[in-house]
Amino acid sequence: MDIHSEKIIILDFGSQTTQLIARRIREQKVYSEIHPFSISLEKIKELRPSGIVLSGGPCSVYDEGAPHSDPAIFELGVPVLGICYGAQLMIQQLGGKVEKAEKREFGKAELEIQYTAGLFAGLVLGGMKHQVWMSHGDRVEVVPEGFQITAVSDNSPYAALRHQHKPLVAVQFHPEVAHTLIGTDILRNFIFGICNCKPEWTMHSFIEQNVAAIKAKVGSDNVICALSGGVDSSVVAAIIHRAIGDQLTCIYVNNGLMRTGETEAILLFFKEKSKLALIDVDATDYFLGELAGVKDPEVKRKRIGLGFIKIFEEEAKKIGGVKYLAQGTLYPDVIESVSFRGEAPIKSHHNVGGLPDIMNLDLIEPLRELFKDEVRELGLELGLPEEAIYRQPFPGPGLGIRIMGEVTAERLRILRQADVIVLEEMRKAGWYR
Repeated sequence: MDIHSEKIIILDFGSQTTQLIARRIREQKVYSEIHPFSISLEKIKELRPSGIVLSGGPCSVYDEGAPHSDPAIFELGVPVLGICYGAQLMIQQLGGKVEKAEKREFGKAELEIQYTAGLFAGLVLGGMKHQVWMSHGDRVEVVPEGFQITAVSDNSPYAALRHQHKPLVAVQFHPEVAHTLIGTDILRNFIFGICNCKPEWTMHSFIEQNVAAIKAKVGSDNVICALSGGVDSSVVAAIIHRAIGDQLTCIYVNNGLMRTGETEAILLFFKEKSKLALIDVDATDYFLGELAGVKDPEVKRKRIGLGFIKIFEEEAKKIGGVKYLAQGTLYPDVIESVSFRGEAPIKSHHNVGGLPDIMNLDLIEPLRELFKDEVRELGLELGLPEEAIYRQPFPGPGLGIRIMGEVTAERLRILRQADVIVLEEMRKAGWYR
């Protein structure tokens, strides 16, 4: 089974909640991915989406240079949901009229449903008001031919619309945010009722497909992974180990800047319980030497990063025959490396401090399709302990940048004791996660 055979693509017009739309769709166990609004019609056809979502955005559709997608998407026969700016763009491109509203609508609004099919199937018709979240300064003034009003609000006589003969729907509010109380119902109706998707995007199916893909890619070659003990590198190591076993070697560099008990927990699980090939390097003295007399936090970060690269590279050379470096790139890293206009990268993402360039290794990035919450779900499915999955995020430089001024063994001892006390109190109060 191909877990990508059914997908909903989201065209990004610059909304702050575009990633949230994708996450909400995936919560329904349907795969979704984000593309710049400028994606070509040919590329959309290649992707063969089951549905298309046009996101919100900060612009007005009538502004000079405002982002516009190819209007031919409305002729593909693929269901399209326009949200806020995406709704206004749909209306304008299909012959309607959008103008600046006398009163900007931002915040909670009361929605009255007038058509209980399609997006609003199973919801109450008329009379009852539903709380939704609006965020727009424009409004639809003229509806294109073939469209029907399906919901209204006090300030939006066209709060939701549907085409009577094509699978095109539009809403002036944001169903993806928690403030829209019926948002999940609306998205479910689009995903399953209009797009006819099946809920097949699960972590179990993700593991099956990716284990097979890793085996096929790696063959008989070897892979190395920098294991930090954080959730991303832990899950990367777990899924690759399931695929290729001892062809994976993990390298854990103890820089002496970890929290109390972390190094021991990492070694216990991965070396003893998981039987993973793990090289454990205690470089505490080296890092304390590199940090001696250093007070500037940025200099500390750089020295810690360069020290890690040096030690990792030395250990990797001892293994020999390594072709691949495993890395914990996540889907937000992939999205954020390109602007919503599809232009040059905003920033590059090398999670292991430039190691792929230095060591001339090919990358394996098994998590590059996943959001952070999905990575945690995957980790649990792979059998990682909850304490590893829900451990508080911890920066690579560790306790070194929590110390004001020079890092010394005594200051680290005091900080670890303080950290233990804080974490104990957080756990007692039920706040740790």
